[in-house]
Order: sequence, then structure tokens, then C-alpha cells
Amino acid sequence: MREGQQRLLPAELGGRLGERATLVQFSTAFCAPCRATRRILGEVAALVPGVTHVEIDAEARLDLVRAVGVHKTPTVLVLDAEGRIVRRAVGQPRKADVIAALGAAVQG
Repeated sequence: MREGQQRLLPAELGGRLGERATLVQFSTAFCAPCRATRRILGEVAALVPGVTHVEIDAEARLDLVRAVGVHKTPTVLVLDAEGRIVRRAVGQPRKADVIAALGAAVQG
């Protein structure tokens, strides 16, 4: 899959996209790095206006996991304002990398 071509709809994400960008986190219940990732993405979303953080339970949403090619948790997708996937990361991201990826999503 080429980033930027696949799009996620608000209904697939619990009805919401960020005004400028969305950080989508795929997690599982017993994933320790998922907890740290949740904290990092929450901090970034609170810091950057118009950005929303959405966490998806990978075990409960196998349809979406398969559709976007998630193989490990945590997986983070950065969506632009239209819901297009512009960046993807597997594993616990660094805060600076998330902010840089958001820059690419917002600039389009």
C-alpha cells in the first residue's frame, strides 16, 4: 500500500477525524509499548490544535486491522484532514517523530 492513497472514514474511527490531522493508534490489551504510545500521542494531540488521537482495539477491529495492513501493535497511522494515510510507524514512536509526521500531514 502506498501511503496517501488509502483513506479511513470517520465511521471507521468511531465517528471522528481531527480538523487538521488524526493520529490513529492500533493497540492490544497486553501491549506495554501501547500504553506509552497512548501517552505520547495524547500529549501531541493536546499540543497541536486540530489534531485528534483515536485508539483502536486491534483485537476488536480485525476488519480494519486487515484493511490497513496492521501486523504488530502498537501501529500508528497519521491521517491528513481528509483521512488519507500519510505516515505509518510500528512500535513506540518518539514524540519528535510524531510531530514531524504531523507536519507532513498538515502541509499535505
